[in-house]
Amino acid sequence: MTANTNKVPISEKLVDNEKFFKERIGVGTSFDLGVRKIHVLNREVHIYYCTGLCDTQFLIELLKQIVRINDNERQTAQAKQIIENRLVHQQVSTVNNLDEAVDRLLSGLIIILIEGESTGFIVDVRSYPGRQPEEPDTEKVVRGARDGYVENIIINTALTRRRIRDERLRFEILQVGERSKTDICIAYIKDIADPGLVELVKKELQQINIDGLTMGDKTIEEFLVKQGYNPYPLVRYTERPDVAATHLLEGHVLIMVDTSPSVIITPTTFFHHVQHAEEYRQSPAVGTFVRWVRFLGILTSLFLLPLWMLFVLEPSLLPDKWAFIGPNKQTNIPVIIQVLIADFGIEFLRMAAIHTPTPLSTAMGLIAAVLIGEIAINVGLFVPEVILYISVSAIGSFATPSYELSIANKISRLFLVIAVALFKVPGLVIGTTVYLLLLIRIRSLNTPYLWPFIPFDPAAFMQIIVRRSVAGAKVRPSIVHPQNRRRQPS
Repeated sequence: MTANTNKVPISEKLVDNEKFFKERIGVGTSFDLGVRKIHVLNREVHIYYCTGLCDTQFLIELLKQIVRINDNERQTAQAKQIIENRLVHQQVSTVNNLDEAVDRLLSGLIIILIEGESTGFIVDVRSYPGRQPEEPDTEKVVRGARDGYVENIIINTALTRRRIRDERLRFEILQVGERSKTDICIAYIKDIADPGLVELVKKELQQINIDGLTMGDKTIEEFLVKQGYNPYPLVRYTERPDVAATHLLEGHVLIMVDTSPSVIITPTTFFHHVQHAEEYRQSPAVGTFVRWVRFLGILTSLFLLPLWMLFVLEPSLLPDKWAFIGPNKQTNIPVIIQVLIADFGIEFLRMAAIHTPTPLSTAMGLIAAVLIGEIAINVGLFVPEVILYISVSAIGSFATPSYELSIANKISRLFLVIAVALFKVPGLVIGTTVYLLLLIRIRSLNTPYLWPFIPFDPAAFMQIIVRRSVAGAKVRPSIVHPQNRRRQPS
């Protein structure tokens, strides 16, 4: 993000200012940018606005208040102070250069310039188009709030503030992108979050130098954590305000990007991506059971298929009672090829489901399950067990709360399957070891990715395994280095 040091001051002649706006942003050319010219106390006043980003009713009310000045006031020398006093809005600020005025105008605020004055007024009457808060599709719960973040950063901060009414909650805003000038908000609780972490996040964001953030939060993530080609997610996304508020109280720093309904939580570990809000909407016993089932699903999505492949290639490893595992009939297509075709076939179906309109998705599912799967087995393309284990692995992927983590696990599973097919037992052992070493080496904003497993923290690891009651969770996670460790004041 670059800073413009040669800022153009506001001219006392409105003609010069209007010329600047016409040349700089195309006022008079772009139909959505306009100027309303009125006379107040024998002075010309220009009001610049962006039609689609400001609330028309607020703008009309402001115009009414300003025009009425001519009926009630006669002191032309104090026109600026009188106009400022008639701006009936809670967010009014001054501006003394045209570059800042342009940035605010393109963000949806209105600019008021007065003949003979080198200072203008900025009034925040933004009204961004967008949807109302609703429950996120990817983070549904049986019980709990049904509101979710939207593409409007103002609404998102309000949803968070509603849950944490603490005077120490901070929302710091900055703009990133030379052309897009996207609003980005850093949220944290002042006396809980680590000041070093807050400064690190600010520094990384301020160093972003790009023309635009059309992909929103994902672009920010790639600059922030410098992920490269590592498939594992280094930040957590959430669209639920209750989840975001919980992490704020733990000491995390949140990043909200305008136009993005997802909020970035930093720093995060591997185990942040395997938790779900549903676990905390049930009793501790039920939450622990749900968590264990989810862990089982994640392990299944990773290791079930490589293990089955190993037993197919090395039947002698199976006890006699488990001899039924493996294909019961021979086919002309190697099992590894069948597995890869079926695994990529599941990915084709997932992509097709995303791009298929909802009324047609059911028909697509029937075609995939009945026609493709059944016929592929009958013609000998697949053995039934391949379909079975691929399906169970896919269900384990869908049980993973984090979409990014499920895709990363799928990539790791493919490498493990190929390693087993090439080297059998050594392939599984070496592949699993390399997989664990990769996770151990990952650090997200100087945070070990496998904490509290590696480095091992017994108390924190027990909170991962067992969902403790809220009354029993008295300290905040040490991984975020909170200033105030106790969650419950004594």
